[in-house]
Amino acid sequence: MATFLYRLGRFSFRKRHFVALFWVALLALAGAGAAGAPAAGNSSFSIPGTEAQKAFDLLDERFPGTSADGATARVVFKAPDGQKMTDPGNKAAVSEAVEELSGGSEVVQVSDPYQGGGVSRDGSIAYASVTYEVSGMELEESSREALKAAAEDARASGLTVEIGGDALQAVPETGSAEIIGIGVAAVVLVITLGSLLAAGLPLLTAIVGVGIGVASITALASTLDLGSTTSILASMIGLAVGIDYALFVVSRYRAELAEGRTREEAAGRAVGTAGSAVVFAGLTVVIALVGLSVVNIPMLTKMGIAAAGTVAVAVLIALTLIPALLGYAGRRVRPAGEKSKLLGGGRAKDAKDAKDKSERPNMGTRWASFVVRRPLAVLLLGVVGLGAAAVPAGSLELGLPDDGSQPVSTTQRRAYDLLSEGFGPGFNGPLVVVVDAEGSDDPQAVFKQAGDEIKALDNVVNVAPAAPNKAGDTATIAVIPDAKPSSVATEDLVHDIRAAGADIKDGTGADVLVTGATAMNIDVSQKLNDALVPYLVLVVGLAFLLLIVVFRSILVPLKAALGFLLSVLAALGAVVAVYQWGWLSGLMGVEETGPIMSMMPIFMVGVVFGLAMDYEVFLVTRIREAHVHGEKPAQAVVTGFRYSARVVTAAAIIMIAVFSGFIGSSDSMVKMIGFGLATAVLFDAFVVRMAIVPAVLALLGEKAWWLPKWLDRALPNVDVEGESLAALDRAADKDDEDKELVRA
Repeated sequence: MATFLYRLGRFSFRKRHFVALFWVALLALAGAGAAGAPAAGNSSFSIPGTEAQKAFDLLDERFPGTSADGATARVVFKAPDGQKMTDPGNKAAVSEAVEELSGGSEVVQVSDPYQGGGVSRDGSIAYASVTYEVSGMELEESSREALKAAAEDARASGLTVEIGGDALQAVPETGSAEIIGIGVAAVVLVITLGSLLAAGLPLLTAIVGVGIGVASITALASTLDLGSTTSILASMIGLAVGIDYALFVVSRYRAELAEGRTREEAAGRAVGTAGSAVVFAGLTVVIALVGLSVVNIPMLTKMGIAAAGTVAVAVLIALTLIPALLGYAGRRVRPAGEKSKLLGGGRAKDAKDAKDKSERPNMGTRWASFVVRRPLAVLLLGVVGLGAAAVPAGSLELGLPDDGSQPVSTTQRRAYDLLSEGFGPGFNGPLVVVVDAEGSDDPQAVFKQAGDEIKALDNVVNVAPAAPNKAGDTATIAVIPDAKPSSVATEDLVHDIRAAGADIKDGTGADVLVTGATAMNIDVSQKLNDALVPYLVLVVGLAFLLLIVVFRSILVPLKAALGFLLSVLAALGAVVAVYQWGWLSGLMGVEETGPIMSMMPIFMVGVVFGLAMDYEVFLVTRIREAHVHGEKPAQAVVTGFRYSARVVTAAAIIMIAVFSGFIGSSDSMVKMIGFGLATAVLFDAFVVRMAIVPAVLALLGEKAWWLPKWLDRALPNVDVEGESLAALDRAADKDDEDKELVRA
């Protein structure tokens, strides 16, 4: 592989006009596709194989035209102090708002509070439900404006009016913090590479890669049913890895220049060595992201595949566009250890200082030497520290965000609070029980039996009469729990209704299914929990085999996997502490604590595993390279850190900065994922890879690189260390010696 990539790097350097034109054309093509693509709606959320999804599909089949997947809005009215919603003036204002809302072109139905029991017992609060033909993201802007206008007109009469539901759902915004993250990345690159131009190359290529990835997602969003969050997560991961991969190649290029190689040769060597690490690091990320498909949640599968595609583009750009741009840069990208004139380099008086500095051990060398001398103490300190950070993960509670998790400044959250005040906390999470009595002799008796048994359960406030369809073989029963949607009591009620439904099925043959947002959340959490172990086995197993091929060792990949588990558990602990317990919530912009998003653990496992293996590959390949070239295990650790610690540290800081930028998003899921990934990279790069890894390698010594002889013969030699390139050097040196002998 090293020889092939070496030739690819030299080709890209020589044919830079062709390579640059190819990537610019690809970016333009993706951009044109995105510009001409129809507007994408919100990705449909389905959970195949769950009871809630089965009930949802049954509603679509037996209640046609009800737009079960359409957007909904609850317009909540509150009377001024001392008044009631039943007062004539207030009643007239609400009736006028209902009539105004009913005229919308996309509106299916609007409930009248005074005819459908939509007024609270004390008369202070009322609500009208609005159902639309299309989902929240597909609503025309005119429909949203009409909804807001009706609320504003009612406010003019003196009422407090708020709007809940998903009709006002908007594309999440990441905020200015993302720009700050990129700015931090730029500063780190300048400090690391000592040149504004060299620092600009990783940023430029990362932006090109993300541009191609996001534009492609936008172009295909309508066709493939991709949601807005898909492109945000793809840009988050693509930007971070794109900068890192380019940084590793540029850094190796400067190191090769410092060895006295020509610029074309240095570009080839950089791609042949660092590029090999980029390929395998990218493969681990792609495996982890594509592996999310085993969960069988379409939205999660699409998010993973889209992000994996963006990562693949970042790898290809690092291997081809970076050497091409290095060819354009010429002498303006200087060898390692030299700074540009703008940053204080190139001064004659600094020559002696530069020489003295080059002879002094750098920070990576000093740190690795310290760890090698005290490996057991460093290992214990690292493991205990991460273990302490992981403690809150034991209290992890899972759920999906609803209006109750919105900031208190939003109208959705205020509507949620008003409904809780007027109708009880469970009103915001009603359960929909679907009774399928198609094969029953007396469907009406089955409907009544189901309603009566549900009423007898604990934690039930209200059970509405069964509402059958036109055929009379299926009915829906609305159940209002006593507790809020995300509570354990409501989850227990769902399980109790399903248990009662199983008894009804045994006696009558009718299916009793529970759906609704709350039931869907419970089923999602259960499905994700069930999928976590198979996912870990698949992803970690495949990556383990890949790392055996890369490092030609059993213990090094095993150590990498165990270190990853420490990182992800510590990161989950931090997420629970902030978003569930409320620690540092003000600093992180968390206005409402609550259950952690159900997808968070498995998504973090996938993404963090891929990113953790990035640093493992980049760091340990340098150590193995030194060992393969004849150094003792302890000295190889020090040598590897001398050449890679600075770059890996810079890459980690960049990735943390980019992920942290997404904490400013308006979307709670994106905000939480940004924080979780930034924390995971912090733990993994600086505790696991920089401390635990060298400590373990120092303790294992030569055993770290043990591989059974039969397996060594069976494995392909991918030559990540560039041994074949070293052989080229030896052959060239021998040719030079032969020529000298001939001349003599």
